[in-house]
Order: sequence, then C-alpha cells, then structure tokens
Amino acid sequence: MNFLWTLLFMAVIGALIGGFTNHLAIKMLFRPHEAKYIGSWRLPFTPGLIPKRRDELAVQLGRTVTNYLVTPDVLRNKLLTTEMERKAEAFLQSKMEEHVLQSDKTLHDWLQVAGAHDIVKKAERRIESLIDAQLISVRTKLTSGTIEEIVPLEWQERAHAHIPVMTNYILQRAEQFVDSYEGKVMFQKLINDFLESKGTFGGMLNMFFGDSNSLVEKVQREALKFINAPGTYDLLYSLMDKEFTKLQKRPMEELLAGFDWEGLFTSIKAYANKELALDTRLDKTIHDYWPKGSEWTAENLTPKVMQFAFDQAQKQLEDSLKKLKLDEIVKEQVDTFPVSVLEDLVLGISRREFKMITVLGALLGGIIGIVQGMIVFFTNLS
Repeated sequence: MNFLWTLLFMAVIGALIGGFTNHLAIKMLFRPHEAKYIGSWRLPFTPGLIPKRRDELAVQLGRTVTNYLVTPDVLRNKLLTTEMERKAEAFLQSKMEEHVLQSDKTLHDWLQVAGAHDIVKKAERRIESLIDAQLISVRTKLTSGTIEEIVPLEWQERAHAHIPVMTNYILQRAEQFVDSYEGKVMFQKLINDFLESKGTFGGMLNMFFGDSNSLVEKVQREALKFINAPGTYDLLYSLMDKEFTKLQKRPMEELLAGFDWEGLFTSIKAYANKELALDTRLDKTIHDYWPKGSEWTAENLTPKVMQFAFDQAQKQLEDSLKKLKLDEIVKEQVDTFPVSVLEDLVLGISRREFKMITVLGALLGGIIGIVQGMIVFFTNLS
C-alpha cells in the first residue's frame, strides 16, 4: 500500500514539475518583455526569447513574405488571371458609363471640372481674332497688286472668253433698238434737235430732204447696215479687248475703293458666332453627341486598355515588387509592434498547441515520476 502511495506521490510531483517546466518555457518565449536588472547586472533569460530576437524575427518574417508569400508567381496566379481581367474590364466599363458616357454632366460641367472657366467667351474672342487676322491678310493681298496679278488666271481667261459673246449681245440689242419704235423716236428727236440747232441752214436741209420721217427711215437703214457690217463687230471686239487689257493693269485697290471692309468683317464674325453657337453646343452631354459611346468603348477601348494594363503589370511585376522592398516594410512594421502584440499574434495561432505541450510535459513528468518510484522500490528490495 505504501508502495502505491509512493508511486502516486512521485507521479503527481513529476507531472507538476513537467507541466510547470513546459509552461514556464513557453512563457519565457515572450516574458519578460524587457530586460530586468539588479543594479547593473542583467538577470539571465531576460528579456524573453522573442523580444530579445525581435530584430532577427522581423528580418526572417520579411524574407518569408518576399520569398514564399508575396512572390511574382503568386501574384500572377492569383491576380493577373483571365477571369480577373474580365472582371476589371467590366468594372471599368461600368464606371465609364456611369460617370462619363451616360452622365448628366454637360460639356460645360466637364470643362468646369477641368478648370476651364469662361471657355465660351475665350473661344469666341479667339475665333474673332483668327477671323480678323485672316481677313486682314486677304484684304492686304487683294489690295497690294494689279487685277492681273491678284485675280486667278483661270478667272481672267473665262472673262476674256466672254468678250465675243458680249460683243454679239451688244450688237443684237443695238439692232433691236434701232429697228424698234423707240429707236425711230430717238433718231427723229436727234435729227430735229440737230436741224434746229443749225438755224436757217438746218431749215434748208430739212426742205432739201423733205419729210423728216423719210430722213429718219434712211438713218435707221444706214444704222442697221453699220451694225450688221463685219467691220463693226471687229471694231467693237477690238475696243472691248483693249479695255479688258487696260482693266487688267489697273490696281486692285482702285477697283475696291470705297468697299466696306469693316462691315464685311463684322458680318462674317457675327455669322461665325451665330453658326458656332458654342454656348448651346456645350450645354449638351457626351451622350447627346455620342449616343453609341458605350457600345464603341466596350468593343474598342476598354478591352485594349485592360489588356495593355495587365500586360504591363506582368512585365513590371517583379521589378515593382523589388522596388517596394516588402521585406524592409515587414521588418519595419514588426519592429514597431509592441511585444504584447507579437505575443497575442503567436498565441492566437498556437494557443491550443502550447496547452497541449504543457499537458504533454505534465504527462511525461508523471510517467517519469512513476518510473523513478519503481526504480527506488526495486533498488530498496535488493
């Protein structure tokens, strides 16, 4: 009976020692958080293992993150996938439609967002300035030479080609007038005025020719013969050709003298502003001008943008991770953690395992106590 009590006692003592030892060893991983001193002498095993090796732990965690957790291959396999590209494309397209293509904002609003204020007035002033510059240039060009130098040669050739037509037209109209009643009246008036202006000599001529009507008819016939004579056409054509040549040599400024340039400038600028109607045009949305914008961007723009972005991300991923220096970031963050946070972090993951280690220590201590008790008992027997 004493033997059993001895075994039980030694098993309990062994279990207490084993469990307490393991529990103390686990605590010493984190506790104490700071070094303890007696005078200038630092107590052994202070601070705990993890606080004492925190710098090495931070470096090792950083290496673990960069070498095994956040690697280019991991990011490619998890983030830069075809499915992720489609989701990103759909997200981008929806945001573009919501905030841009189908937005109620007018072009005025977008210009305000971009920081462009009073754009209509500025544009109108700029347009008027450009029109003024162009019109002044045109006026200078038109008034700085002769008609022959300024008017296009093709126009001059076309005008010269119309001289025969004009000559025939003038002769035809002259023939019609001379042979008409109005022509007869005109000739009679001219003859009467001529004879009256000559006094007695005119009366003698009137008596010599007889009735004035017959004289008028004779003049009409002679005038018609003159108009229909071939030489008359040549004479008139030659006169018109010479006048046309003289006209070509005249300064363009002389021809345009008295032309209201300022009125023309004002009218053109007013017409341009009226037709442009910038204020009205800018008071519409992007959808008003581009109703099929959503379909076009979804087919031609968004896929290419996302494909380009993912291609560049894959090409630059490794360099970008190196530039980020994740190991240094992790080290810096771990260095700034209070030791209690590290303790909670480790215990939060391994609390159950640590309890099992404590229980296992107690179990082993109890078994060792029983073995020791049996060794003592059999030793005493011998």
